[in-house]
Amino acid sequence: MDVVFLARLQFYITIGFHFIFVPINIGLSWIIVWYMIKYRRTKDPVYKTFSRFWIKIFAITFGIGVPTGFIMAFQFGTNWSAFSRIAGEIFGSMLVIEAIYAFFFEAVFLAVLLQGWNNEKVSERMLLVSAIIVAISVTVSAFFIVAANSWMHTPAGFQVVNGKYEISSFIKALFNPSTILRFLHTLTACFIITAFFVIGISAGYLLKAKHVQLFTISLKIGLIIALIATLSQGIIGHFSSLQVADTQPAKFAAQEGIFITQNGASLTLFGLINENGEIFKIAIPRLLSFLTYLDPNATVTGLDAFPVADRPPVILTYYSFHFMVYLGVLFALFSLLGIFFLWERNILEQKRYLKIARLAIPLPIIATQLGWITTEVGRQPWIIYGVLRTIDASSPIIDAGEVIFSLTLFSLLYIGLFVIWIITLKRILKKGPDSVKVGYGDEVVE
Repeated sequence: MDVVFLARLQFYITIGFHFIFVPINIGLSWIIVWYMIKYRRTKDPVYKTFSRFWIKIFAITFGIGVPTGFIMAFQFGTNWSAFSRIAGEIFGSMLVIEAIYAFFFEAVFLAVLLQGWNNEKVSERMLLVSAIIVAISVTVSAFFIVAANSWMHTPAGFQVVNGKYEISSFIKALFNPSTILRFLHTLTACFIITAFFVIGISAGYLLKAKHVQLFTISLKIGLIIALIATLSQGIIGHFSSLQVADTQPAKFAAQEGIFITQNGASLTLFGLINENGEIFKIAIPRLLSFLTYLDPNATVTGLDAFPVADRPPVILTYYSFHFMVYLGVLFALFSLLGIFFLWERNILEQKRYLKIARLAIPLPIIATQLGWITTEVGRQPWIIYGVLRTIDASSPIIDAGEVIFSLTLFSLLYIGLFVIWIITLKRILKKGPDSVKVGYGDEVVE
């Protein structure tokens, strides 16, 4: 088997598994901060209860996510040694900063959050400060990872010296042309994932009629976050596509299914394609040209403008992009429907909606994975776009058998870690939050 393909597959499985947990933690960290601020201001025990409940889930998710982060870095030395040798100074500098935030600030102050609630020496203010530091750290950590990956898509701030890429401007490399938009796009996706995670867990409790008042509040907060995040993602996603059209036109052509350069390109709502062209499509005439260039007659570059060797795999790029968009639309509609039920004060009666909400927890994760596939497959055949080809970045001495062995070993490890996470999560959910009195006016209910 092709060793480069196997190395790419192994890296995708690693980063794909890693990114199940990271988005949940990013979103949860800020939700915890919000709950703790509300508790500090109101002294309402509801917010303290939720803070402690979600911190436990944050902690086990963080604990499972950390090992896969180490494995991801490990692969640069085994499967991608040529890339590490050529671009290690730039890529490595960002990863080192990320590691400081991820494995120092997060871990230390998370320990304070876990152990400080019943410790008289740890004040409520210190707990809040710790939560804020954890949230900032996990977000900054994500920024440096996204910046490093963005540099591979839109390289800037470097020079070639003796065949190696060296930093000429760290600021330009860090804030390369795609960093900010891709970070906002990723961060918003994290909040969508977390919102549906919270919604699904809340729906599970409501279906069982457990902690009803508590998790009605939780469901409301999750739905509000989900609606804001999904609507925001539509706007951010649009500008991200504009950036891709400008800096990676071959990827843009592949994700939109534009095979022939054309004036007044249509926006495909639904289509079937193969590597040679479209088979069937439902499209809005001239809309792609208008959305991209504010001109319905503008020229959109097709795949025919690029040598065959420089074209990304079309089918995977096209379908992953479109199914990501379809899911995003569904998330917005689902969130809007939930807000409507809350407005009508009959959300608890919507058993079918709550069942779907519980089952929908993995869907935003799947959408994010599809977005990752679009991004990385659409960049091919480049590992550093327009500069270094993927085939030239792999380790020259590793063979297919070695990659298959490590791929199998790590896959078994990921399965084991995922099972441990599910079992531990179920135990936390079965135990539920601490008992608390929830007040509504003069009425007090359990």
